[in-house]
Amino acid sequence: MARAPEVRVLAVDPGTQVVGYAVLEWCTGRARVVEASVLRIGGKGTQASRLLALHEGLCEVIARCEPSEMAVEDIFLAKNARSALKLGQARGVVLLTAAERSLPVFEYTPAEVKQAIVGHGGASKEQVQRMVAARLGLASLPRPHDVADALAIALCHCQRVGLSRMGREE
Repeated sequence: MARAPEVRVLAVDPGTQVVGYAVLEWCTGRARVVEASVLRIGGKGTQASRLLALHEGLCEVIARCEPSEMAVEDIFLAKNARSALKLGQARGVVLLTAAERSLPVFEYTPAEVKQAIVGHGGASKEQVQRMVAARLGLASLPRPHDVADALAIALCHCQRVGLSRMGREE
């Protein structure tokens, strides 16, 4: 009889035009990909209409995949103030969607994710892609980078959940 997963996490790599997401199940120290893709919210229309598209897309993923938790990339430095503001708005929609669906949210900085996946916080996107593919047993590198990043965030979270639960059982 198969064991029930310890966690099913929806991980989101927020963006202003493309949002990577991944749903992983974690059971007895092993991760299984349920779904991983991107939401293309595009560059046309108003910022409000793009944020609505993001919300609706996330709601569809949540309804389809039924995650128990959400992991999100935490704020990092953006190239300019305008980009940071738009990214912050997208993160706000992601957090609101999680709260609306009563999903606990866990946030990880890019350096925390890279440390957990590759072993050092300064890893390149290509190193993250290769390690994610290897650790999840994927036949090819996850593409685009938004999907690889979401898978890395999900895997980082699953590892943390597994370690924290192991610590409580001792």
